[in-house]
Amino acid sequence: MKRYLVNAEFVSKTCFSKKGMLFLFFSFLCTASFSQVSAPQKKLDSLLSLNQKNLKTDSTKIKILTEVYRQYMRMKNVDKAEEYVDKTIQLSHEKNLKKFSAMAYYRRGLMYHGRSNYQKAEENYHNAVAEFSSVGNLDMVAGTYLNLGALYGSIPDYVKSLEVNQKAIAIYEKMGNETDMASCYTNISTIYQSLGNQSQALVYMNMALKVFAKEGENTRGVAVVYGLIGTNYFEASDRELREMNVLPNQKIKLALAYYNKSLLVSEAIGDIGLIATVKRDLANLYSSIGQKDAALKSYQKSVELNKAGDDKEAYASSLYALGNFYQKENDFENAILLLNNSLKIAEENSLLDIEKQSSLGLSTVYEKQNDYNKSLAYYRQYIAARDKIFDQEKEKEITRRQMQLDFGVKERDYLLKQKLTEGELKRQQQELELKRQQLVLSDKEKALDLLTFQKAKADLDIQRLAQDSKFANAKFEAKLAAGIKDKQISKQVQQIKFDERVKLFLTIATTLILIIAVVIFFNQRKTTRLNIIINNQKRELEQLSKVKDRIFSVVSHDMRTPVNSLISFMQLLEGGDIEQEKLNRYAAALKNNLTYTSTMMENLLNWAASQMQGFNPYLESLDIHELINEVILSLRDNANEKSLTIQNLVPAKTFCKADSNMFMLVIRNIISNAIKFTPNGGTITTSAAHNGNVLEIKISDTGIGLTPVQVEHFNKPGYLGAGVSTLGTNKEKGTGLGLLLCRTFISLMDGKISADINPTGGSYFKIILKK
Repeated sequence: MKRYLVNAEFVSKTCFSKKGMLFLFFSFLCTASFSQVSAPQKKLDSLLSLNQKNLKTDSTKIKILTEVYRQYMRMKNVDKAEEYVDKTIQLSHEKNLKKFSAMAYYRRGLMYHGRSNYQKAEENYHNAVAEFSSVGNLDMVAGTYLNLGALYGSIPDYVKSLEVNQKAIAIYEKMGNETDMASCYTNISTIYQSLGNQSQALVYMNMALKVFAKEGENTRGVAVVYGLIGTNYFEASDRELREMNVLPNQKIKLALAYYNKSLLVSEAIGDIGLIATVKRDLANLYSSIGQKDAALKSYQKSVELNKAGDDKEAYASSLYALGNFYQKENDFENAILLLNNSLKIAEENSLLDIEKQSSLGLSTVYEKQNDYNKSLAYYRQYIAARDKIFDQEKEKEITRRQMQLDFGVKERDYLLKQKLTEGELKRQQQELELKRQQLVLSDKEKALDLLTFQKAKADLDIQRLAQDSKFANAKFEAKLAAGIKDKQISKQVQQIKFDERVKLFLTIATTLILIIAVVIFFNQRKTTRLNIIINNQKRELEQLSKVKDRIFSVVSHDMRTPVNSLISFMQLLEGGDIEQEKLNRYAAALKNNLTYTSTMMENLLNWAASQMQGFNPYLESLDIHELINEVILSLRDNANEKSLTIQNLVPAKTFCKADSNMFMLVIRNIISNAIKFTPNGGTITTSAAHNGNVLEIKISDTGIGLTPVQVEHFNKPGYLGAGVSTLGTNKEKGTGLGLLLCRTFISLMDGKISADINPTGGSYFKIILKK
């Protein structure tokens, strides 16, 4: 038995076109598929003739009537199909052959379902469930529930759809019917898809696909599920895609692959409705990625196929999609024609959602054409359709409540009537008994009864007059009270209006005060941030000023001393009477002064260059083992004077990103400081360690070490140099700029530098650079 598998339809609002092609396309549609009409008509005539000849009202007659209404359904003659379905049901009930009436209800439900007449389809499906249940046909009960699930999904009423699908699954599980259970999974997946839960929908789609694939690749179930999976990927958000373990840039590729799979299977089995649906889905996809020609061809093919079918909703949706395509491309003539046709079908078949979309599309077209009267008219129709969709939900709830109320009222009326009937019976019996007794009474008793009756009548008249008087008084009092109440209500209304004005005034005043407070708050915040920035800049300028003063002091004092020493040495040489031993001693002292001066000048020039705008390092992958060896070699003589050991424990082929000149200058300054502050016979060690995507370089010594105050000062983010040079262990001089220069160059190379005290004595510097 054929099951109704629903495919989720999505009408795209992104369309493109080529102007002028629509009329040729519609001419082609109007001239197609009018051949071979005589064959179905001949078959129908034969069946009608057979029906007239068979005068017996038996099962054979029912079978003939069944074939007649099925032939009318194939020929799309709804009225005649209705007539013969009713005859079949009537005769089936007379002969107590409900299996025929059950199928008649089921097929009529399918007919109206395919024509989007959901109300009549639902009614016939429920009748079919009742009939199939009475004859014990559980397979068809579950099949009808399956179709109801698809119908409720189209309305949509997701709660009812899930409910009937679950009923169908329960029956199919008992029967071991996996194929139809997979159809239920398909319908449930479309519900989750419509609710925006694509990841859960994909779970049910894969469950259904696994079952359908057992029957072969070229089946309707496989084609439907492929199309649903394609739409699932196409409409999924980035969050949903991540939940499905799919990257956002893969969604178009996956959707296209599944749409093409669905199209191949649909064409293989010749299912026109599925081909039309997949063509429209492909058009939506092509439109989203800017392939206009491919989108246009797919939209046109979808319209062509749906026009030949019975599904008015699908045909109207295809017309709207193509019309909106032309509207986006400013092909207004074709857009108006298509959108009007879509609107007409929607109005005739009560398709409110498509009516709303088509009205809005026409309003947009006329607005672009500056025809604002028509644009406004269609926009009003759009608003009315939108409100009607909302009102329908209210109407359903009101109807349900009204039915409950009506049932309660009818039940109470029935019970009341039953009670009245019993009371009337008792009363009549009592009257008969009374009459029987009155017949045996004497005339005197009758006269006494008459007097008693007249007296009771007089009492009743008096009571009635008293009640009338009380009623008049109560009516007057009620009128008076109503007048007083009206006055009170009028005063209350005035008071409410006054309170509303006061509330409005207070609300406006409060809002203004809040706005002013917010403005003041943000201004104060801005002022505070500016003050912090200014204070930071002030501290930096003060520190730079100290550095500048230190530089001037060095230049004015430390450079004068070696120059004067050089002049004095030259004067001694001119005199010529200096001993060789003194000459060697003076030359060594002069060499030390000139070496210090050279180092100082190099640091000053490098620091000055680092402060200039546009001074950028050239970062490249360097073998730091080789660079550190070069630095150690250049400082070997200085280390030998103090019998110091310099160890390079950095492994060969250790690379990091750095500027070679800057890196060597930093290492030279740090090792020079280590030589300066390490006593004779000490050790200086360089090492490196990998830590993720960075390289940590450590330079340690066994010297006198840094004080905790000096370490804390150097590790501060705003360190700009101490401004003071400390003499070494052999009274070596310094400039006070070496560590400042190291800090500056490491920062330019996007690295970090820090200092700390060795637990065993001395200190170490750690440099962190990217690999």
